[in-house]
Amino acid sequence: MIGELLHPPVYGAEAFGDDPHAALFPGEEAIIGQAPPRRRREFATARHCARAALARLGRPPSAVLADDRGAPRWPDGTTGSITHCAGYRAAAVALTRDVVSLGLDAAPNRPLRRPDMLTVIARESERLRLAGLRAAAPGVCWDQLLFSAKESVYKAWYPVARRWLDFECADIEFDLRGTFSARLLADVPPALAAAAGAAGSLPGTWSASGEFLLTAVTARRPARRAGGR
Repeated sequence: MIGELLHPPVYGAEAFGDDPHAALFPGEEAIIGQAPPRRRREFATARHCARAALARLGRPPSAVLADDRGAPRWPDGTTGSITHCAGYRAAAVALTRDVVSLGLDAAPNRPLRRPDMLTVIARESERLRLAGLRAAAPGVCWDQLLFSAKESVYKAWYPVARRWLDFECADIEFDLRGTFSARLLADVPPALAAAAGAAGSLPGTWSASGEFLLTAVTARRPARRAGGR
């Protein structure tokens, strides 16, 4: 799945289930603490995916620690995102010289657990668009995909802004061809504003299989002008 979603300069790795041989690096043990075995296997497999993705950047294996809110702390010169849902783990990484920040999120391809959640996560404009999307592609659980896309936006937002982004502060518009735009409706940090461009939107991609939904947001650095430093 992830190979269809991400393209250079972004690289990813995924696992369908947990790797019983995935090991934790020094410092990572403290993050997971006394969690039950299932959660530890999930965490270790996701970190293994992160190291596999970093290897595709030519980076040596290293610990992926966490900040005070649990967000991954990537090795110097890199940025990335980690996700997991039942039966799936993945990570995406890029060099910070190419990409300001990344967001990656996986979810089951089934409706949200509570129908009223849609009123919490979706703007009115988004709810109206979902009706047309359901008719055009009924095999996709569009409410769940919207939630996943907003999670990807937040994961790209937080490492740069270092503050919360409410659901209504991102207006998601999907394209049936596997892309979406996320218009930011908040005070945007300069680094993300440059990536969002004049339209104020971050670009995203999505995919849907029979079982999983996957979304990604890439805040790329603007191309340097010829002759610029």
